[in-house]
Amino acid sequence: MLRHLPAVDDARVLVAALTRDDAAVYRLSADRALVATLDFFTPIVDDAYTFGAIAAANALSDLYAMGATPIFALNIVAWPRDPDVLPLVGDAMRGGADKMREAGAFILGGHSIEDREPKLGMVAIGEVHPERLLTNAGARPGDRLLLTKPLGTGILATALKQGTIGEQDIPEAIQSMLTLNAGALAAVRAVGAGVHAMTDVTGFGLLGHLHTMLTASAVGARLEAGRVPWFPRVRELIEAGAVPGGTARNAAAAAGFTAWADGVDDATRTLLCDAQTSGGLLIAVDPAVAPRLLAALEDARTPVAADIGGVTVAGTPMLEIVHERS
Repeated sequence: MLRHLPAVDDARVLVAALTRDDAAVYRLSADRALVATLDFFTPIVDDAYTFGAIAAANALSDLYAMGATPIFALNIVAWPRDPDVLPLVGDAMRGGADKMREAGAFILGGHSIEDREPKLGMVAIGEVHPERLLTNAGARPGDRLLLTKPLGTGILATALKQGTIGEQDIPEAIQSMLTLNAGALAAVRAVGAGVHAMTDVTGFGLLGHLHTMLTASAVGARLEAGRVPWFPRVRELIEAGAVPGGTARNAAAAAGFTAWADGVDDATRTLLCDAQTSGGLLIAVDPAVAPRLLAALEDARTPVAADIGGVTVAGTPMLEIVHERS
């Protein structure tokens, strides 16, 4: 769809659709830039308040991925008039508002329509100094790739919808989705220079978002699958067939740019393509700085702080997946 957008030629536009980054960035002055993004989706959990809070954390994630501080947001609401469902919109919006308040920002309005299936999300607005802007286009050969949340929320949400598991079975995943990426950004800011590129892992899965970073940066990567963290029960549920359609489409797309080592099994391949909600940050960092950033992430208590691979010189295929570091 992005190919239909007109090209923008204006020095004030710092990031547009060309590099498929996480948000648009518009320079307001020499020391201020506006960062804007939006995201919305159908319920990923049954509890309406938790759904709203996850939707807000997910929308804010794109701002953190650009190095921006959230300012305010606008709600996007599509909701049924069904008398059993309509009252839940208040709980969902309250969950989003509370999560936005946790981020130090505000919800200042929004727009709603009637729909057969509930949908909720936000237009999220933040700001960043232009010189501290982080994009997906700066990764360099030799950089280490760090990840701040485990994978598997798409698999778990599908199993939840199928009734295979309940919300009480996945507390780690729910807590992770509720966790703002603010702590991860604070860790990045704390180490200063050396972080070259950043994105968040959401609907296109780890491989899809990594591929976008590699394309924007004109580099390749070697991913060490054995170092990628999973949520509990994900392997079991993949093997039971709880694989969402988005994950399957991501896997089909990844076939065009990925080479798999023999030791990487089918469940791991599925996991690396799993469509995430409110996932972690994927960070390309100078190898000399990576140990300090890992320590800072641990101090910030991000769900995980994992070194999962490295950036290489661009080649064909662009992405190589091995089991462990060699």
